[in-house]
Amino acid sequence: MSLEALFVIGMFATFGVLLMTGFPVAWVLGGTAVIWTVVGVVAVEQFGANLWFDYSSSMGLIPERVWGLVESETLVALPMFIFMGIMLDQSGIAEKLMNNMVKLFGAIRGGYAVTVIAIGVLLAATTGIIGASVVLLGMLSLPVMLENKYDKGFAVGTACATGTLGILIPPSIMLVLMADRLAVPEASVGDLFMGAFFPGLLLGAMYVAYAILRPLLQPRIAPIPDDLPKISPRVIWDVIVAVIPTAALILGVLGSIFAGIATPTEASGVGALGALLLALVSRRLTLPVMRDSLHQTTRTAAFIFAIFVGATAFSVVLRGLGGDRVIEEALLGLPLDPNGIIIVILFAVFLLGFFLDWVEITLIILPLVAPVVQSLGFDLVWFTILFAMCLQTSFLTPPVGFALFYIKGVAPPEIKVTDIYRGVVPFILIQLAALILVFVLPAIATWLPSVAYQ
Repeated sequence: MSLEALFVIGMFATFGVLLMTGFPVAWVLGGTAVIWTVVGVVAVEQFGANLWFDYSSSMGLIPERVWGLVESETLVALPMFIFMGIMLDQSGIAEKLMNNMVKLFGAIRGGYAVTVIAIGVLLAATTGIIGASVVLLGMLSLPVMLENKYDKGFAVGTACATGTLGILIPPSIMLVLMADRLAVPEASVGDLFMGAFFPGLLLGAMYVAYAILRPLLQPRIAPIPDDLPKISPRVIWDVIVAVIPTAALILGVLGSIFAGIATPTEASGVGALGALLLALVSRRLTLPVMRDSLHQTTRTAAFIFAIFVGATAFSVVLRGLGGDRVIEEALLGLPLDPNGIIIVILFAVFLLGFFLDWVEITLIILPLVAPVVQSLGFDLVWFTILFAMCLQTSFLTPPVGFALFYIKGVAPPEIKVTDIYRGVVPFILIQLAALILVFVLPAIATWLPSVAYQ
C-alpha cells in the first residue's frame, strides 16, 4: 500500500473518530484538514516523503475556494428555496390540502395514507426542507390516522418517508449543492432538476401503490372510516381550489426553469416571492411569522455554508495528499465492469448514509467519484440522480436518519421508536427498488433533459 493511500485512509479515519465526539460537522471537517496539513508538511519536510504536498497547494488555497463559494451564482438559489419552503409551511396551505383531500381519498382503504403521500408530493415540489415537511406531515396526519385505527408503524412510516420526497423532487436544495460541486455544463442545476422530475414522481407513485395494495392484503392496518362524506362535485371542487395555489407556485418555479424562461437562481426568487404572497393571501403573514421565517432561513443556510467551508478545506487537503488519485485507482482497479463499479459506489454511499448526513457525503464523496464516472463514459446527470436517490435513504436509516428524529419529535406518545423503525423499512425497500429501476432504465432520468435541449 502506498504512502498516499495510507494518508487518505488515515484522514477519513480521523474524520470518523472526531465525528463521534459530538463536535459540529463543519468544525470536524476543518479540524481534520488542519491536522493532516501538519502531517503532510512534516512528512515532506522532515522525513522526505515523496508527496506532492505543501501548505500553499493545500490549506493555502482555502481563501480562494471559499471566495468562489461566496460569489457562486448557483448557490444564491439556496437561501431563496429554503425561505420558500419555510414560508409555505407558515401559509397554512398544507392544512387546507389535508382537510379537503381526506374527503376525496378517505373513503378508500388506506385513503389517509394516500392523502398524506399526495400532499407530500405537492410539498416536495415547492420545498426541499425535509425537516419542515416531515414535521408538518406528522403533525397533520398522525393524530387522524391513529384515531381511525391505522397501524402505528404504517401511519408513521408513511408520514416519515413521504416527507423525504423533497430531497429528490425539484426544486431540491440537494440538487443545487450537487450541481455546484460538479461544476460542469452537462450537469447544471436545470439539468439535474429535469433529470430528477420523473424519478421523483416514480417514487411517489410507488408509495401510493404501496399505500393502496398493502391495506388490501392486510385490511386491519387501515380500516375504512364510517363518518366520511360521500364524494360529490362539491368535494372535488374544494380539492381543486386547495391545490391551485400550490400548483401555481410549482408552475412558476419549475415551469419557468423547464421552459428556459428563468435560470434556477432567478426561479428561486420567483418561488420565494410566490410563497410570501400565498402567506399574505391566507392571512398568515404577520411580523412574528416573517421574523421567524427569516431566522430559520438564516440558520439553515448558515449551517449548510459552514459545512461547505469545512468540506472545502477537507477536500483540498485530501487532494493535496493524493486522495483523488488513490480513489480513482482503487475504483478502476476493481475486477468489475463499469456497471459493477457504479454499483460499488452506490452501495458505499448507501452504507455511508447510515452514519453521515447527506451534506457531507455530497460535498466530499461526489466530487471524488464523479471524474471516475465520467471517465467510464456514463451520463453524469443519470449518475447524479442515482447518487441523490441513494442519499434519500440516509434520512430513514438509523442511527443518523434525521427524518426519524423529526417524526419522533411530533409523534403522539403511544408511537415508540420501534414503531418508527418498523414503519420505514418498507419505504427504504421501495426507495431501493426505484433506484434499481432508474439504474436499469436510464431514460427515466435522462429523457427530459435531452428533450429540453433539442
